[in-house]
Amino acid sequence: MEKLYYRPIARTDSARPDTALTLAGGWCWFDEVELLRRDGEPEIIPAAHLPEEVRERLCNPRTSVAGITLDAPRIMGILNVTPDSFSDGGRFDVEDAAIERAFDLRKSGADILDIGGESTRPGATEVEEDEEIARTAPVIAALRDADFDAPISIDTRKSLVADQALEAGAAMLNDVSAMEFDPAMVEVAQASGAPICLMHAQGLPETMQDDPRYTDVLLDVYDYLEDRIALAEDYGIAREAIIADPGIGFGKTAQHNLALIRGLSLFHGLGCPVLLGVSRKRFIGAVGGAEEADQRAPGTLAVTLAGLDQGIQIHRVHDVAEIAQGIRLWDAIKRGFEE
Repeated sequence: MEKLYYRPIARTDSARPDTALTLAGGWCWFDEVELLRRDGEPEIIPAAHLPEEVRERLCNPRTSVAGITLDAPRIMGILNVTPDSFSDGGRFDVEDAAIERAFDLRKSGADILDIGGESTRPGATEVEEDEEIARTAPVIAALRDADFDAPISIDTRKSLVADQALEAGAAMLNDVSAMEFDPAMVEVAQASGAPICLMHAQGLPETMQDDPRYTDVLLDVYDYLEDRIALAEDYGIAREAIIADPGIGFGKTAQHNLALIRGLSLFHGLGCPVLLGVSRKRFIGAVGGAEEADQRAPGTLAVTLAGLDQGIQIHRVHDVAEIAQGIRLWDAIKRGFEE
């Protein structure tokens, strides 16, 4: 039987018809849907014609993530305690510098802090578990001792690193391999009850940008995430505890990335919050003419705003202050401003 895909045509205009549906309990609405199929032309159908199960997944409000509600855009601040991350490697790999940076990100507007001890940029090599734990767990523990008042996510592919981070005070898991690199990650997520972000990546960091290919990148990534979410549910992880990430830049060309961004609203059909991680990515530099990664904040903001217009709830960024300012202006334009 032919599989059908339903991409809500998200809108934020104040002139909302009475028949419109609210997208994922957030700030977007839709009254039309693009019906996609692998062997056939797309067509536009009224939202009223959606199958009931699809309608529920697209419309049901998303539950909180680590205590953070998702009825407004949320910023996940990136803290890489690594010597070799593509943008900020070596800047915060000393504990005192990492802690100072964490508080700066929080003050600038980060709702969640994402700490990573292993670079997964294209070409990066694997870090030993013990080293990754030594980089991340002490920083998390120190932040908790210092009364850091935002939830902390651990960015790791490894179950033991995740377990130690949770012990130190992390509240969320962020696995760029969607629990494929280390299948025991399923047990950590299930036993802890911590929310987990499952990301799509084609291949390992060492080789993922060599020659990425897809039949249809939007539908292929959607199917992959749907399968990984189903596996998580089979192991007792509730869908409400899962965040989906299409994995911009992970085994994808610039054209693949742009196609995913144009179609982001499709991923609401997974029935999970969606995380967008585009910050300072190479394609932003290629399209925007910014060779150096730390010069890509304007391009990051442009893509973030495209995500906001499609209802994407969580935005993982380096330049928190700049993105937070942009979101405040976007929100004031869309919903008004009170002095």
